Amino acid sequence: MFLRQRARERIARERLLYQRRSGGELSVCVVYPNVYRLAMANLGFQAVFQIFDSHRLVDADRAFLPDPDELAAMRTRGRLVSFEQGRPLSDFDIIAFSVAFETDYLNLLAILDLAGIPARRRSRANRAYPLVICGGSAVFLNPEPIADFVDLFLIGEGEEMVPEFLERYAAARKLGTAELLDAVSEIGGAYRPERFNPVYNESGRLVELAFSGMGEPRVSRRVVRNLDRFPTASRILTEESVFGDMYLVEASRGCQWGCRFCAAGFMYRPIRYRAPEGLAEEARRGLAERQVIGLVGAEMASVPGVAGLAAEVAARGGRLSPSSLKADCITPALAAALTRAGSHSVTIAPEAGSERMRKVINKNLSEPQILGAAELLVGHGVENLKLYFMVGLPEEHEEDVLAMAELTGKILARTRGAGRPVGHVTVSLNPFVPKPWTPFQWDPMEPPQSLKRKIALLRSALGRLDGVELDAESPREAYFQALVSRGDRRVGAILERLCAAQCQGSGDIWRELRMIRREAHATVDSALVDPDAYVTRRFGHDELLAWDFIDHHVHKWFLLSERKKAHFEHQTKPCDVTRCRVCGAC
Repeated sequence: MFLRQRARERIARERLLYQRRSGGELSVCVVYPNVYRLAMANLGFQAVFQIFDSHRLVDADRAFLPDPDELAAMRTRGRLVSFEQGRPLSDFDIIAFSVAFETDYLNLLAILDLAGIPARRRSRANRAYPLVICGGSAVFLNPEPIADFVDLFLIGEGEEMVPEFLERYAAARKLGTAELLDAVSEIGGAYRPERFNPVYNESGRLVELAFSGMGEPRVSRRVVRNLDRFPTASRILTEESVFGDMYLVEASRGCQWGCRFCAAGFMYRPIRYRAPEGLAEEARRGLAERQVIGLVGAEMASVPGVAGLAAEVAARGGRLSPSSLKADCITPALAAALTRAGSHSVTIAPEAGSERMRKVINKNLSEPQILGAAELLVGHGVENLKLYFMVGLPEEHEEDVLAMAELTGKILARTRGAGRPVGHVTVSLNPFVPKPWTPFQWDPMEPPQSLKRKIALLRSALGRLDGVELDAESPREAYFQALVSRGDRRVGAILERLCAAQCQGSGDIWRELRMIRREAHATVDSALVDPDAYVTRRFGHDELLAWDFIDHHVHKWFLLSERKKAHFEHQTKPCDVTRCRVCGAC
């Protein structure tokens, strides 16, 4: 009763901004594998739920990872049920996971366990369990760590792919499971993992991904070329969301700058912007609901018409809140429009403190440009700055870490001359995590102990500056993220162990990983693989990578050439989608 009462209260507080359908012959539960307040802040989840919910064939519902207090109650009182109908997840035809972050792979297993559904695909083969499908930006990059738990992945953007999947499913639903999967696997972007069998050599390296069945042993990521056909913005508002005061609007997909660590900049190629008039129309719609318009995308200062959009939002009594701004793209008009609307805090992302490291990562951003942007923003009235940096990047030295503090100090000194000294600076520091389909995919993550020393070094240097706060992500959390980012199918067994430990009341993932590491080395025939093999090992340039079977329309040789340019501190010009055809995305 406690769980259902909370769900009813949350539903009552939601504001629905589109017309829902009722009925439909296919029951689909769209699941975000994290808690409600995070799920409802994710535009991808909202977008895919609306796609399912608006389809003529579908009766849709939602489900989320229970909150900690809900989880404790559920362990003793029953199974996970859907959010609106209170229906057991095992009763649905389809369970559709929307996974935005690889670290939520562990929550996917927890949700299946809470629903009483066997996690392993082969354990569901002989009973009438729901079809488990999965999409989202995390699985675009590397679905392999959860490949043994999912019947079908939809790789790519779902606006066109999901309706195609539903039509094929409906036409074949009376067939057996194997025949149904044959039918839905024919759509572009579908990945049926049981058709791919990984083969490892005596050293434990992946040497082959044996393919069986019809079609090609390659999965082509689906891309929506014209975003304006599919407006993406908040469709369900709730103040409980982590962005509860905002109406979110997607402004672009991809990024033109080509930072070598950034997965979004490569997996969403080519860069696609939404038309300024469409963004303005969506912002006007949003201002009827919220005073803050959250602009979502990889980098917002280069979005066409962004200064005019900020000015219009301000003129209507609202405020534009862009996710992040590239310093050299911040114009006086944009700075004035943001501050006119009352933006007291702005995020800029130098990523690295030294000029040398910004060349390594292809940031295409100089120190004078960073200082000039900070002076411009503070001079127009921005009170607080958030500076985003990374630590442990490839080719990084100790002096590069100290350069972050030096740059922060120069920003403080520069803004004192702007007439309105900056009030507070937050240095947000994240350990580098190598991501698939980036030029740094072959590079290891720096060991947590080494990262801790670097963070302590930076903390000490920043401590000499007034009004500066360091907010550093835990190296242990980054280690787990690297494990699931670069893992192959054998990581599934590690996830099962971690999930079992959590179910038994031990939430210490790090302790369990240490035990797994010891067990992996204890016997030569251990079924477990040392997590370090995925996290702190440098992959060979000629090595078969777990995610190589996905066609992201970016040449692997191009990524490797970018990695080599990083070593020599050579930069690449931003993408020119009108003329350049080098990387393969256009």
